[in-house]
Amino acid sequence: MVKALRLKIIVGLALALVAGSVSAAERPQVQARQVRVAIIDDIASIRLKIKGYYEIIDPATGKVLYQGRNIRTTVMGYKDGILLAGRGFSLRRILIKADDPEAFLIDDRNFRGNTEIIKNNLGHLLLVNHIDLEDYIKGILYHEASHYWPEEALKAQAVACRTYALYEMQENSKRDYDLTSDIYSQVYGGKFSERYRTNKAVDDTAGEVLYYKGKIFPTYYHATCAGYTEDAGELWNINLAPLKGVACGFCKDSPHYRWHNVISTEEFLEKLQGAGYKIKNIKDVIPVDKDKSGRYRSLKVVSGIGSTDISVKDLRNIVGPNIIKSAIFEVKIAAGDIVFEGLGWGHGVGLCQWGAYFMAKQGHAYQEILKYYYPESNVATF
Repeated sequence: MVKALRLKIIVGLALALVAGSVSAAERPQVQARQVRVAIIDDIASIRLKIKGYYEIIDPATGKVLYQGRNIRTTVMGYKDGILLAGRGFSLRRILIKADDPEAFLIDDRNFRGNTEIIKNNLGHLLLVNHIDLEDYIKGILYHEASHYWPEEALKAQAVACRTYALYEMQENSKRDYDLTSDIYSQVYGGKFSERYRTNKAVDDTAGEVLYYKGKIFPTYYHATCAGYTEDAGELWNINLAPLKGVACGFCKDSPHYRWHNVISTEEFLEKLQGAGYKIKNIKDVIPVDKDKSGRYRSLKVVSGIGSTDISVKDLRNIVGPNIIKSAIFEVKIAAGDIVFEGLGWGHGVGLCQWGAYFMAKQGHAYQEILKYYYPESNVATF
């Protein structure tokens, strides 16, 4: 069985490489530009430190509102706008440009690029980092894959992250930001998160993206698929060949392949009620409706007032994705606790990161890894 799967993978990769030879006209037309990342949201104030020359600009007009050197201050909103270093700017948003981006600290964290400060209707602040795409990828890669991982795995992750960022930039062009800096987007830590080996992987793949039929697509990824990646259509309104799911025989030695977590029935009930479900006195929890990848679509909660069906996708967000680590699990009630035992970590769509790790360890190039987990896609430089 293992030999047959390995042969199938080798043949599939060979065909993918042949299929990858396409003309420049078929490649995606992407305009290189800055990424807008929400790094802090809905906060009353922030600490700002800049060493050297800086400008405060009205982003709507490009007009320079103030110029200065060496600032250490607290930024906050006030009735008419934004207060910074004792100066009030009667605007909903301002853009700060530093002459030396590496000397720009926000709450003691160093961010490259420029920072936009936006005040909401409650007077709280949203901080958006405007940063070059390649520098952005350098700020996230360390969080998405260990800098000790094989070089080809890091390159595969860099291309997937870059493609996902470009997709979000296209989708969110009319919003205040393109991506957030947390697990619900791509974890971004600014310059402090950069490492030599992850930066090298970004530089070695600079400008490279994945595309399907000439278009960028959302290159989702996750830690461990546990045997089969998920069809994106099971979770989102997406119907794309590269995201239909593939068999994965690589991640079985992942440290996240098996998991076991326990939550009390009281806490489980409290979380469900907090999410709006009218449930009392939980008697049983039963996973139902398994899809082709082995993941459950929903969970039936049996209580004293009947039963309630909850999608596993919603349930993981309600209870916590670090408690219910994937949709491949069994569950039981024991001694007042709800016990989950499962396989894999993450939503399961797209690149299996630990699968990529072991593929790289076996000698597969990053292009092969990407073509395997995103079938019918191609790698190109935009």
